[in-house]
Amino acid sequence: MTQTPAAHTPAQGQARAQFTVPAQHPMVTVLGSGDSLLRVIEKAFPGADIHVRGNEISVVGDPVDVALISRVFEEMMLVLRTGQPMTEDAVERSIAMLKASEGGKGPAETPAEVLTQNILSSRGRTIRPKTLNQKRYVDAIDKHTIVFGIGPAGTGKTYLAMAKAVQALQSKQVNRIILTRPAVEAGERLGFLPGTLYEKIDPYLRPLYDALHDMLDPDSIPRLMAAGTIEVAPLAYMRGRTLNDAFIILDEAQNTSPEQMKMFLTRLGFDSKIVITGDVTQVDLPDGQKSGLRQVQEILEGVEDVHFSRLSSHDVVRHKLVGRIVDAYEKYDSKHGTENGAHKGGRGKAGHKGK
Repeated sequence: MTQTPAAHTPAQGQARAQFTVPAQHPMVTVLGSGDSLLRVIEKAFPGADIHVRGNEISVVGDPVDVALISRVFEEMMLVLRTGQPMTEDAVERSIAMLKASEGGKGPAETPAEVLTQNILSSRGRTIRPKTLNQKRYVDAIDKHTIVFGIGPAGTGKTYLAMAKAVQALQSKQVNRIILTRPAVEAGERLGFLPGTLYEKIDPYLRPLYDALHDMLDPDSIPRLMAAGTIEVAPLAYMRGRTLNDAFIILDEAQNTSPEQMKMFLTRLGFDSKIVITGDVTQVDLPDGQKSGLRQVQEILEGVEDVHFSRLSSHDVVRHKLVGRIVDAYEKYDSKHGTENGAHKGGRGKAGHKGK
């Protein structure tokens, strides 16, 4: 997209920008079907006047708004050049990132850099970060041996970690993937549950299986599990082991005790990577029992090669209403002084799918 000189002088205090969309990009890819993408921009900048004529887009309004809208269209064009389509959600997230970086105080990463970073392509779809914090979380997994992904449900903590694990396995950075969760609802006393080990653990580990099925050929998963290349097991089964050449994910880590967290962290072997995910506002431990995920932040913050990635409601990539629900609960917790914002019984027996 090229910026051309203003055709008319704007009113006092206003600025004007005009753009030409290259012929190789149909206007519908820039404006959206039924101008849906354009409406997202107009809603975000109600004081600006945006006009489209042919392949020309002109903007008049407050200088700050005009500059931001110009950046939005530029970032959209960068994404479109990669062959990736723009969506309403991607435009909204681009605007949010640009507003956050207004005045040069924000991050160096641009929306296009965030939205076009491919983690894994599988079964006709590509898994990418959708927010700045998600990109930083993914980058941290590349750079550090132990990474904690802490944030509310729907922020992609577990899903992105799973994608990085599959990527590491496929590129032969590791020889196996180990996925684990504390089976807190059963008190981890799985011997009291009926059925085989698979049947016993299935309710607690189902979200991890679901994510695997998104990323791998479902027919290959039983074979990989039978060979030990992929292991999905309750946290109790990690005790006494040293895990070498593995990408290890501990999910629902807020439901570990401090002792379990220490046990798990000390399983780390050579050429392995650990990602620990959890939501400290969703602790299901019995009353009075301290969460290992809360405690470990005090213990390991600042330790070399250990990184804490913190995500928020702004990083929720589920239905838009989920982010509003998370915000509403945080506001309620602040108002009523709930200890650390903890809610009991918020997950149900099987947990949440695809965080």
